[in-house]
Amino acid sequence: MSSEQSNSNQGFMSSDAIRHSFSLAMSKMYQTEVPLYTELMELVAEVNEKVLAQQPEIAKQLKHTGEMDRLNMERHGAIRLGTAAELTMMRRLFAVMGMQPVGYYDLAPAGVPVHSTAFRAIDTESLNNSPFRVFTSLLRLDLIDDETLKQQAQSALDARNIFTDGVVRLIEAYENEGGLTKEQGEQFVQEALETFRWHEQSPIAKDMYQQLASQHQLIADVVGFKGPHINHLTPRTLDIDAVQQGMQSRGIPPKAIIEGPPRRNCPILLRQTSFKALEEPVSFRGADGQYQSGHHTARFGEIEQRGVALTPKGRALYDQLLNEAREKLGGTPNESNAEQYYQLLSESFAAFPDDYQTLHDEQLAYFHYQPNETCSSNLTEIDISTSNLQQLIEQDVIRIEPIVYEDFLPVSAAGIFQSNLHSDTASSYDGQSNQQEFEQALGESVQDELALYAQRQEESLQACLAALQQAA
Repeated sequence: MSSEQSNSNQGFMSSDAIRHSFSLAMSKMYQTEVPLYTELMELVAEVNEKVLAQQPEIAKQLKHTGEMDRLNMERHGAIRLGTAAELTMMRRLFAVMGMQPVGYYDLAPAGVPVHSTAFRAIDTESLNNSPFRVFTSLLRLDLIDDETLKQQAQSALDARNIFTDGVVRLIEAYENEGGLTKEQGEQFVQEALETFRWHEQSPIAKDMYQQLASQHQLIADVVGFKGPHINHLTPRTLDIDAVQQGMQSRGIPPKAIIEGPPRRNCPILLRQTSFKALEEPVSFRGADGQYQSGHHTARFGEIEQRGVALTPKGRALYDQLLNEAREKLGGTPNESNAEQYYQLLSESFAAFPDDYQTLHDEQLAYFHYQPNETCSSNLTEIDISTSNLQQLIEQDVIRIEPIVYEDFLPVSAAGIFQSNLHSDTASSYDGQSNQQEFEQALGESVQDELALYAQRQEESLQACLAALQQAA
């Protein structure tokens, strides 16, 4: 029995249901705060509808993998935290919604002073119920080289409390009782939402904000506010190039570069773009308690197109080809060299197979295995076993469907952050990647995303073989 069924049997609201309710509430709040995001969602819905009408094979694939129903609820958000204590409590908050920390991302080498994880559901059924995930970054104050400013930033972070008393009580109730009732679950959603809300008033002085921004705009974004306002939400599109063009035609200013791999027949991993971050009015608290007007730029609307998850072998090839294209470009991809970059990217990725069968046979990507209902073979005469897998696929007894990539890419995340923080210049921070320090702050180890995909592939294979043996 799954934990979801167990919770339901005990009268608790399922974690999937709480997560889905929270994602809807978050989307509604963000659309109110950033109205341009509503227009972006409308554009994505139009593009998706057109793709499904014109490419029935994509519609069929989404139905086979259970993703059709979740296509329009697909979202991810991103937040940035300031302290280890905030990260620990955030982990506990996300656990109520069935979201676990998956993957470790160090963005410092790409010039962004944070390291991150993604909180998400991990099993296929829960992902299809609600795929909402939150890319969660922890500020690395150790990378600030001004010792006085570092101490001021730490003091500002130590003085804030980003969680309501109500949400902490409900988190504790969940941990003590093993779940929340429907009434508690609905209350939890409203209390948790407060942590992610935008606050126009900053608790720090304007000159301190400017000093932090001169170090890095992201540092000012974390330290300068009462809480980790959601800085973007992300619908999923089936054609990100069409959305990029659609933004331009609608007067929505897109970032210059679509991050990730080039356009392909068989999408891999993740492609991302966004509209440029808004300049928003902010009031900074003066020493006399009066507020001084200013502005802040950080929040934007992002779009993602997700493809098949790659194996370690596939990721190594992806990284090699991406690095090759960037080295040939000789600089950071931006508005002035976008066309050249796309050309170099396409040339490099010509070496990456672009059909699912080859991706499967060369063990470059992960797949679901499913019995083929249209198979005309006599199953009693066939060896239905793992050792005969390739022949079963060739005989159309088993079909393969791509396992969608649920995670993130550090270079792409850095590219999105930099372009929306008005910092397209190439830079990096000295200092080693520190997963151990991050996990210590988190309070547990992050899960290995590649191991999760391998597990999902193996489970689908065993379930497929069992179904075929029963049919035989």
